[in-house]
Amino acid sequence: MTAAAEHSSAAISLRGLSKAFSAAKPVFSNISLDVAPGSLVALIGANGAGKSTLLRCIPRLIEPDGGSIEVLGENVLGSSRTLRGVRRRLGFVFQKHNLVGRLSAFTNVVHGAQARNYGARAWLQSIAPQDVRAEAYRCLERVGLAQTASQRADSLSGGQSQRVAIARALMQRPDIVLADEPAASLDPQAGDEIMELFASLMRQEAKTVVFTSHNLTHALNFADRVIAIGNGKIMLDAPAHSMKESELRGLYV
Repeated sequence: MTAAAEHSSAAISLRGLSKAFSAAKPVFSNISLDVAPGSLVALIGANGAGKSTLLRCIPRLIEPDGGSIEVLGENVLGSSRTLRGVRRRLGFVFQKHNLVGRLSAFTNVVHGAQARNYGARAWLQSIAPQDVRAEAYRCLERVGLAQTASQRADSLSGGQSQRVAIARALMQRPDIVLADEPAASLDPQAGDEIMELFASLMRQEAKTVVFTSHNLTHALNFADRVIAIGNGKIMLDAPAHSMKESELRGLYV
């Protein structure tokens, strides 16, 4: 496959992407990469390396300073209408779970349907259409939390909250899922369980996933490809199965 063909078939394509919060020290510059449909990609790097900034530039939650971004064949840096259309096809899972604490776990999952133009009908489960409620319950079942559907989100443990966030992302029916440190706020055991669940569900759904992580074991065990960011550039881009954790640790010295 030619480079042009690979670029055109990519789920995400970045070319010459740059971002700086101060002129003295760019976060990264001239980043170019393609993410294949259906692949799981881990972005790793030391604190401040720019991996979360890079992830958030993809849907323009952070505005890049230069370069181009194509997502699902659309120019993300184009019109606001195009950007809204792209965002409706993206799911998000963040370290801070961003649940509405006073609402039930079930209602928080129903919120995922808002990305599919259900609007206010997807704000409370009591006014959501029956098919939406049924799908939300199935999403909770898939993350093992059907029994907590009626619990307030602010009464859940950290691991349970992240499971609800994953269920909400599934409810969006996204083509691409972006996850920023999805296990970082959890204890080691809960973090391992969440990453195993997350990766398993994403593979079952054949989703394209980009996730950031400080956990090198997670990067190697749950991604197809590992990209290391450091010194404002891509320092490594390799299949996960070809790397050892000791080799990745060398990027942090």
